[in-house]
Formats: sequence, C-alpha cells, structure tokens
Amino acid sequence: MPTDTGAQPAPGDGHRLWGGRFSVPPAPALEELNRSLPVDRRLWREDIQGSRAWVLALARAEVLSQAEARVLDAGLMRVADRIEAGAAEGAADEDIHTLVERLLYDEVGEVAGKLHTGRSRNDQVATDARLWAMQAGARLQAELRALCAALADRAETVIDLLIPAYTHLRRAQPVRVAHWLLAHFWALDRDRARLGDALQRVATLPLGSGAIAGCAFGIDRTLLKDVLGFERISENSMDAVGDRDWVVELVFVAALIGTHLSRLAEDLIVYSSEEFGFVRLPEAYTTGSSLMPQKRNPDGLELARGKAARLIGDVAAALTLLKGLPSGYNKDMQEDKELLFGALDTLFNVIPATRETVAGLAFDESALARAVDDDGLLATDLADELVRRGVPFREAHGAVGRLLRLADERRVRLAELPDEAWSQAHPKFLAGGRPHPSPEASVESRAVPGGTARGAVEAQLAAARAALASGGHGG
Repeated sequence: MPTDTGAQPAPGDGHRLWGGRFSVPPAPALEELNRSLPVDRRLWREDIQGSRAWVLALARAEVLSQAEARVLDAGLMRVADRIEAGAAEGAADEDIHTLVERLLYDEVGEVAGKLHTGRSRNDQVATDARLWAMQAGARLQAELRALCAALADRAETVIDLLIPAYTHLRRAQPVRVAHWLLAHFWALDRDRARLGDALQRVATLPLGSGAIAGCAFGIDRTLLKDVLGFERISENSMDAVGDRDWVVELVFVAALIGTHLSRLAEDLIVYSSEEFGFVRLPEAYTTGSSLMPQKRNPDGLELARGKAARLIGDVAAALTLLKGLPSGYNKDMQEDKELLFGALDTLFNVIPATRETVAGLAFDESALARAVDDDGLLATDLADELVRRGVPFREAHGAVGRLLRLADERRVRLAELPDEAWSQAHPKFLAGGRPHPSPEASVESRAVPGGTARGAVEAQLAAARAALASGGHGG
C-alpha cells in the first residue's frame, strides 16, 4: 500500500497550495466544481502586482533576505510575461493563485515556496479582486463621463427645438429637446457620483489579514497600501476576508446604470418609431430584418434595455450569496467574481454603443413642430393665465377642462371656438382678451432654475459642464 509521507505535492502539473493533511487527492467531480481558473484567470495582473508588493513587505520585515526578494520579484515578472504570452491557456490549475505559484517554481525553484509566508488565499483573492475593481471602476467612470458628455453636446445643438414631454406616456407639456436630453444626463451623472462613492469603499486593503486572524509576521501594511494604491487599511481581519459588501454595491451601481441606460433606450426606441418620428437613429447602430427589407431595427438600444434585466438579477444574486454566510471566508464567495466581472463587462459593452447612438441622433424639426402644435399641451398655460386674472387654480383647472371638452364636442381647435364658448367655460377668459398661448411662450414662462426657458436650460448646460469637470454632481 502507498505510504503517506506527509510531503507537499511537488511543483508541476499536480501543484497545489495545500495538501499535506490529505492522503488522497480531491475527487474529480469536486476538482471540477472547485476549480475557478476559467473565471479568475483574468486577475493574473493583479495577482502578480499583489505578490510583488508582498515580497517587498516580507523583505522589509526581514522574513526574506534582500537576495531572495530580488529573485522572487524577477521571477514574478517573468511569470507575468509567460501568462501574457498564453501560459494560462489550457492550464489545469485550481485557480490563478496556484497557476502563478506553479510558474514561479518553474522560474526560481524552491525559494518560490517562501512567497506565501504569512499570506492566505483569503486575503490574496480579496486584494486581487479589489485591485481589479479599482481599475475597472476608473474605466467605467471614464465611459460614463463620455456618455454624459455626448448627451450634453447633443443638447447644446438642439436647444431651440421643442418636443412634447410625457406623463403616463400621454402628451403633457412642451419642453426643449435639450431639457429632455439633460434629464437623462443628470440620471447618469448621479451614477458617476454613486460609482465614485462606492469606489472609495473598494479602496480598502485586506492584504495582511491572513486567513482570518491577521499576519504573524511584522508586515508593514501601510507600505502595502501605498505600493498597491489603496486608500486605507482594513480594521478587522475577519471582516476583511469576509467582506463582499463592496461587490454587492458595485453590482447595484451597475444595475442602476443599466436601468438608466434602459430608460434612455426606451425613449429613443419610441421617439424613433414611425408613429412618433421625432428622431432618426444613426444607420450604423440599427440592423435589418431577415425577411422584411424595409426594416431598420434599434437592436443596440433594445439590447441595452434587455441587458438591464440581467444586471438587476445580479444584485439579487450578490445579496443572496452573502445573506446566510457565517463570518470569515467561505467558498461561496468564489461566485462573487462572475457577478462582478459580468456586471462591469456588460456596461463596457453597452455604454459605447449607446454613446455613439446619442452622438449620431438626427431630430426631425417638422415632426417635432407638428407634435407640439397641440392644444392639450397648452392646457396648463391657459389655467395659469386664469390664475393671473384672479381665478383660484382649482377653478381655473375645471374651466380649461370644460373648454377642451367643448372643442372636442365640436371637433375644432381652441382658436376656432367662438367667444361665447370661451365665456361659457369661464368669463375671465375674455377679461383682457382671449389668451393666445404658444409652445414657445409655454417653455419660456418656466424660467425657474431647472425649468425649460432658454436661460434656465443654458444654466443647466453650464451646470452639466461643471459636473463633467468633476466626479459627478450627485444631486
């Protein structure tokens, strides 16, 4: 019978970061279930970066000699070159950490066994994932800013165009097209601020927490923080290895961004339909039908709308992943990376196409003019005019409703109703002359900050430019 020597598996194809306690290898079914390399291999840069910092910290603590540290650091750099050249392709290792250590053994021999001194995969993977999220989050910030800039740029060019605004998907009041575009700008700008706030919490260093109880060697965690670009050090080793709140938060922020992209997409899908015809989508961001030659389908926008569904589901998955876990690290947390990577990958896929669609929008001025030439859109302005003539608003509201009903019954425009009809609706309609509201006058009457008057929209554009110059308005 084979004798259990208690020796660690030799470096090579069978290399593991554990095993001395075991007399048999893992069952193939468990090995396949346990293996995370296909997902976490993308963390190889962060794993090399964290390992090089750990070598420096071990040398500063005199756990490694300076000569050993130099050998390990050079070996890690060669490992990085090998992985970049494709060494992870087809590798059978359990995870990215095992792959890096196996390749390091290839490069430097037995001294590679000193790299993991005082470090656990628990604090290692938490550090790698946070490093990845910090860099991916900065990229997402840039993508969001570019989309916001496209909305602001487009708004600036159409400030004089008017469009019906809708409540309950029914025409409500006229607004400037720029005002509608900026409504989407501010939602995404809040996302920029929310993402920046979340990334502040991501930038907490877990390295040096060990498996759960901290590191037994005199590691300078402030050095690690500074070298790796974190902003603070975790306060509690148990919390540090078991904390995935930041993953949930980033996935939530991604889902809210996806929701805002979906709402923008829905507006553009509706407004570009033949029934509305307010805007034409750039042809390069539409697709055709396999059967109907006339079709130009808004597939990119529909996919933006559709992908929001999965992003929203990922929030529930991330919360559910954590809700029943005892404190400390648990293997369930291996699932966090698919959620994190998937959420951000989705946005990196959707945002550029949405941004370029916005940049290429062409508004149909004739269709917009016809749409705002609607008596119903000016009903509130008529009520406001009666208020200016001394009529209580609720009474004015009823009077305008009666006037519109008379026009409906006679199938005419308000301007075609005789004076007696106006007087029948309310005598004050004729006091000082019949009112003659217009879409232009309607938007200009709303000059309060945040309103639709040209000056208010220009001020809003200036505020948008200021927000673009910062990390997001957040209001």
